[in-house]
Amino acid sequence: MGQGRQIRKRLRVNCSSPFIAIAIPIVFILLSACSSINCPLNNRIYTKYKLAGSLTTLQDTFSVTTTRSNGSDSLLINLDENIDSFSLPISYRGAEDVFYFKIGSPSKSFTIDTVRVQKLDQPHFESVDCNPSFFHTITGVIHTHYRIDSIVINNAQVTYDVSRSHFLIYFKDNRY
Repeated sequence: MGQGRQIRKRLRVNCSSPFIAIAIPIVFILLSACSSINCPLNNRIYTKYKLAGSLTTLQDTFSVTTTRSNGSDSLLINLDENIDSFSLPISYRGAEDVFYFKIGSPSKSFTIDTVRVQKLDQPHFESVDCNPSFFHTITGVIHTHYRIDSIVINNAQVTYDVSRSHFLIYFKDNRY
């Protein structure tokens, strides 16, 4: 009987050794197959506008529209109030983005300022696993002067980082 137990122990050891020898490399292969690249969940790039000067909060209603590449209008901000900053998407095609800022209230008349942001597009590559994206360098900004006094480029490099404002926007005080 003692000899039978030794044979069973040998069989267990011999049977488990090939399993371990095959399982360990498979586990390492599976672990190394996982990508350590963290692709951004939303690869849209936004520019941040911060109100500056004497008017740091816009009390009037504020809307922003733009024209898409196919010619249709797109509403980006709709009747927002009491804003001190806002973010707008930036396109990855074309040297210029055009925005229409509609500012006013029902008791006062609305005004529309046109803002043209000129930029250079740079393709940004993170990994073949990630969607393509573009970073931008702002080269200029032109605008009408109905309610906007001036717009200053504060940070010309547009990336995923929106912690720092790209534009400082100075509105005219419209209190009558």
